Amino acid sequence: MIAFQQIINCLTHAPILAFADPSKPYILHVDASLKGLGAVLYQEYPEGLRPVAFASRKLRPAEQRYPIHQLKFLSLKWAVVAKFHDYLYGAKFTVRTDNNPLTYVLTSAKLNATGHRWLAALATYDFSIQYRPGKNNTDADLLSRKFVDEDEKNKWKDIPVSGVKSICQRVSSQVALEESPRYVEQLGAPPESIPEAYVYPTRLEINPLEVLSQVELVKAQEEDPAVKVAITALNERKWPATLSDPEMVALKHGAGKLLMKDDLLQRVTKKSNKELFQLVLPTKFREMVLKAMHDDLGHLGIERVTDLLRSRFYWPKMIIVVQNYIKNCGVCITRKSPGQRAAPLHQITSSGPMDLVCIDFLTVEPDSKGLSNVLIITDHFTCYAQAFPSKNQKALSVAKILVEKYFIHYGLPARIHSDQGRDFESRLIKELLSLLGIRKSRTTPYHPQGDPQPERFNRTLLAILGTLNAEKKTKLEPADSILGARLQQYQK
Repeated sequence: MIAFQQIINCLTHAPILAFADPSKPYILHVDASLKGLGAVLYQEYPEGLRPVAFASRKLRPAEQRYPIHQLKFLSLKWAVVAKFHDYLYGAKFTVRTDNNPLTYVLTSAKLNATGHRWLAALATYDFSIQYRPGKNNTDADLLSRKFVDEDEKNKWKDIPVSGVKSICQRVSSQVALEESPRYVEQLGAPPESIPEAYVYPTRLEINPLEVLSQVELVKAQEEDPAVKVAITALNERKWPATLSDPEMVALKHGAGKLLMKDDLLQRVTKKSNKELFQLVLPTKFREMVLKAMHDDLGHLGIERVTDLLRSRFYWPKMIIVVQNYIKNCGVCITRKSPGQRAAPLHQITSSGPMDLVCIDFLTVEPDSKGLSNVLIITDHFTCYAQAFPSKNQKALSVAKILVEKYFIHYGLPARIHSDQGRDFESRLIKELLSLLGIRKSRTTPYHPQGDPQPERFNRTLLAILGTLNAEKKTKLEPADSILGARLQQYQK
């Protein structure tokens, strides 16, 4: 009877959140599942641990392909940097996780470039990591799993308004007006699983792909001859004996992967041992999708556009259509000339993130504020680049950007490499780097090829900026143009 009463009390009394006390240390519980991320922030009180805040979110499509150890690391980075930064920045705290390898991430873990960027984002926080068994980590584990399935949400659309009112009058109007599922979402915005670029100020405008309702997609598939034949064949479980249209023949050959889902013809395939559903796109929408994935994202290459399309759509001979579209793109032909082959150069080497940082100035067309100078800062090991607008190319401006916008976020590098411009070789820069214990190296005079990575990166930026029309250029600031959705798609 006592146990039963305890269960009733737990189900009827939610934990009361405590006010955060800056004088007390924080304890952060984190976890991740194949569905989402979860975290609970606690502080120690005489009566025991009391929750200060809860956080959870679903995994994004790109994150669903991560291995479980990377998801656990993502939960740590997301909870500390994105959700509880205001509590934890400048405070000492302890992280508890049920993933034992994560306890070594700060010392001896072997990480890829993405992992090193996450580790760099965590470097400004003072914390330690403790392991505890999964049976004791149920709070964060529950938050990482408790999400409403899309199929369950879609069941409500078939309930009449009168039935909804009888169930719950408070939400009847919202449920009755609930929109049909959207299968063509905004494309091109970079996933937040990749560390966000630091841009100041941020005023980025993205032209999204037109959002289509389920009704429009169903109608378009029924009007498309090839797709209609495939739908009829699946419903009747019998394909015509002879087919003359090449698309119909291709759909018939791949019939084993076709299925009807939510009244739409879709193709299911495997990617990273997980099912991926691709909408069989009718012909009338293909040009619109190609324009959104290529033109509006800075005229990406064939391979990148094909990867973006395959993650959402399918139609026969898609790669041939993409190749023809991009090869005949006038902007790509005029702005993206093939690079010239240079003689072999002596390779500059680096042993890890922030071992060597390369800096260089790039001059672009003035924006609405008249800024045309952009300082490019590139980590040589990870090739991760940052761009900061500057009023001029003077040494004082360089010093301010390095200290206030780069070192404060990413830490101090071991070496800085640049050309022999007056802005980089000034007494101010030399004394600043000497004070911070940073070694300085430089290229030979009139030979920018000695610093090839920033120079090649600058050419890529100019090619991307050259694809923007005049209206977009006047609206965006240089850093916005460079580190917006177009460049992040390139750096993924």
